[in-house]
Amino acid sequence: MNESSPIRTETARQYPEAPAPEIPTRPATPVRRQRRFGRWMLVLLALGGAGAVAHRSYEARKQPAEPSATTAPAATGRPGRPADMKQAVGVVPIVTGDMPVVLQGLGTVTPLATVTVRSQISGYLTKIGYREGQTVKEGDFLAQIDPRPYEALLAQYQGQLARDQALLQNSKLDLQRYQTLNRQDSISKQNVDTQGALVKQNEGTVAADQALVDQQRLNLTYARIVSPVEGRVGLRQVDLGNYVTAGSTNIVVVTQLHPISVVFTLPEDDVARVMRRLRQGAKLTVRAYDRGDQHEIATGKLDTVDNQIDVTTGTVKLRALFDNADDELFPNQFVNARLTVETIENAALVPNAAILRGTPGTYVYLMDGDDKVTVRPIKTGETDGTRTVVLSGLNPGDRVVTDGTDRLREGASVRVVGHAAGPQAGAPASGAPGGTAGSAAPGAPATPAAGTPPNETGATESSGERRGRRRQQ
Repeated sequence: MNESSPIRTETARQYPEAPAPEIPTRPATPVRRQRRFGRWMLVLLALGGAGAVAHRSYEARKQPAEPSATTAPAATGRPGRPADMKQAVGVVPIVTGDMPVVLQGLGTVTPLATVTVRSQISGYLTKIGYREGQTVKEGDFLAQIDPRPYEALLAQYQGQLARDQALLQNSKLDLQRYQTLNRQDSISKQNVDTQGALVKQNEGTVAADQALVDQQRLNLTYARIVSPVEGRVGLRQVDLGNYVTAGSTNIVVVTQLHPISVVFTLPEDDVARVMRRLRQGAKLTVRAYDRGDQHEIATGKLDTVDNQIDVTTGTVKLRALFDNADDELFPNQFVNARLTVETIENAALVPNAAILRGTPGTYVYLMDGDDKVTVRPIKTGETDGTRTVVLSGLNPGDRVVTDGTDRLREGASVRVVGHAAGPQAGAPASGAPGGTAGSAAPGAPATPAAGTPPNETGATESSGERRGRRRQQ
């Protein structure tokens, strides 16, 4: 302070210095945080892109040092690699053989005779002569109805018959006397005619009595119930001691099992082929398979074809007979029937896995040499589910592709792996008789380790070769 100032410092009052005002700061908003996060992401992406460019540049500088596609294996010490990877395929040869023409339909096991045994007279059931599930022959005893009421009626009608026969005999003797007197003119012709009518009346009475006697004898026969057919007895439907009403009470059911039939259906389009074979006198074989159509149950012969087509389903019924000696077929059992109509001999057969359908129609990929395929349209015939008859387009010995057809095209380069060489193949396949699991056929390429892709020569690719192949693709 200036010394000439009238205010003395020693006597001046000191005031505290006021603090500087604080400038309020605004808190960071979510928008600013998002912008900051976006800037960091851009920085990270730029760094990543720079790293990728540097890596590709390094690989490009390193690539000329690796062997090229035209480098010979002897110069580099390892196999060469083609410009692109060949498609691996499996092939099989076309062979000749017999193809059975089989028609398949749904069928039901139907007995030739199913008899519901009922009593023809009314009465109490006094005896049962069968065991449930027993096999009986025709005429075997099944049940007995109380015969005593019918025996009493038989005795009564026999007495009436004897009385009326005596009256008839007496009237015949009187007629002879009247005829003698009439010839002597001792009696009129009217008396002779009246006596003759009486004789005829007595003859009618005797005939009626004889019918009553025969009826009661038949009722006594009906009282003993026997099996009308040979077959298997079912469960008992009425117990001993019950009153049986004629024609309404079921006693037991007898079903014929030997032989037994299968009734199945076929589409109406197949009727002409079947009827043509039957007119030629052929005995067509029918095989019955289980519900799952996996196991053959029995083999029989076609017996007959129905006389009309069902208009509601467009099918016709056929009946086949089976001996059923081992009781494999059971009444009302559902089966799949396969009817062998004929057999095509020495036909060219192609596996169904090789047949494709598309713009060319039905076609296959045919091996053109050892490493190329060509599209070959074909015409097919009958099939058994795994093989198909080739009518035209292929010859026996041609090799067709069955595996790996999804990426093929006309003239594509392929490499054959795991192909079936047919009957002249060298070593058996893995798991087959005479083969060893995991072993390869002689001359086959070595199998690479799991997860390691093989190159075109069967050798395992290195990491550099895999990276080069990916870049070329």
